[in-house]
Amino acid sequence: MRISATTPAAFLREHAVLVVAAMAAAASALAVPPDEAYLGYFDWKTLGCLFCVLAVASALRLMGAFDRAARAVIARFRSPRPLALALVLTTAGLSCVATNDMALIMMLPLSAATLMGANLPRLVAPVFVLQSLAANLCGMIVPFGNPQNLYLYSYYGLDLGDFLAAMALPFALSTAGIVACTWWLCGQSNGSCGRDDTRSLAVPMPLSRRRLAIYGTLVALTLLAVFRIVPVAAAVAVVAAALAALDRRALAAVDWGLLATFACFFVFAGNLARVPEVSAWLSPLMADHGLLVSAGLSQIISNVPAAVLLSHFTGAWQPLLVGVNIGGAGTLVGSLASLITLQHFTSVRKIFPRATALPELSTGRFLALFSVLNFGFLAILLIACGMASSF
Repeated sequence: MRISATTPAAFLREHAVLVVAAMAAAASALAVPPDEAYLGYFDWKTLGCLFCVLAVASALRLMGAFDRAARAVIARFRSPRPLALALVLTTAGLSCVATNDMALIMMLPLSAATLMGANLPRLVAPVFVLQSLAANLCGMIVPFGNPQNLYLYSYYGLDLGDFLAAMALPFALSTAGIVACTWWLCGQSNGSCGRDDTRSLAVPMPLSRRRLAIYGTLVALTLLAVFRIVPVAAAVAVVAAALAALDRRALAAVDWGLLATFACFFVFAGNLARVPEVSAWLSPLMADHGLLVSAGLSQIISNVPAAVLLSHFTGAWQPLLVGVNIGGAGTLVGSLASLITLQHFTSVRKIFPRATALPELSTGRFLALFSVLNFGFLAILLIACGMASSF
């Protein structure tokens, strides 16, 4: 979600989530008029860490580091099943270091070009759906893999060990399920990939070792800020200054819309927390059914705003953390990254002319497969995590 100069109608389409968040914040201000307490709504550490993660990831993406690594992995595989697995697992790995939405933005076009070039159009829909699941459910294992994790890690002042312990079970189940589904759904094509795949996977120009070393240092500094070892303000200053000197495009490419959306969510959630009726309703629900409420609300308003809102009504961070992460599966709204997947899938027909007549690339089939797999993962994870929490 990047802010750019465009017509009002195009802006509304491209930044619908930001517009909705701003409208929600404005509406909540009618119930709680602006006052000095508003300044306390914002979690500046989360915003600072999120900026660092997005900025450094943008710099690495623009220099081709992620693309080069992904292509090097994918080029090793020639048969459909291992190729699909490489695409999905590479997306999972990137989601742990570059956030789930950026992992999909980088990998989906590469996957489409790879599969269409290899004459495997029937794999586009299942691979896209599985990449969406991998980005949403495998990135949960680290505090900076999903935006809601970064917020909750900062908001509750969690220790890394406690965070990893809470996310180990849903992460392990999700990863195993994604691998199994990829192996099953993508193993029915006969033969090997076509001749065009080697051309589509041509290795880009060599990377600048000097710049890569500097960006690696910025990654380390960002991690130290996330884990509260160095001040967040210092990390923001160093990252901003370094990128301003080395590549200002990376600063321009930061998802400023996501940062603005977070700010709106902070206002909306802070205002609702001051409404007695809302607190009286949500606090008991979170106390008794935190996992179900957080996962369920994610299906309606997405998991990032659900995390920000519900954190004001419970001190029990574990069911909330697990709930909003597994709530990324389910509806298209569950995670905003899923909407990115749908957008890229529908664009395949426009980019590849011969894809127009292929029934395998119909949006209806994609949505059917997306719903079956996502709700299947959501149900299994809710049952497993619910049973585990009862012991």
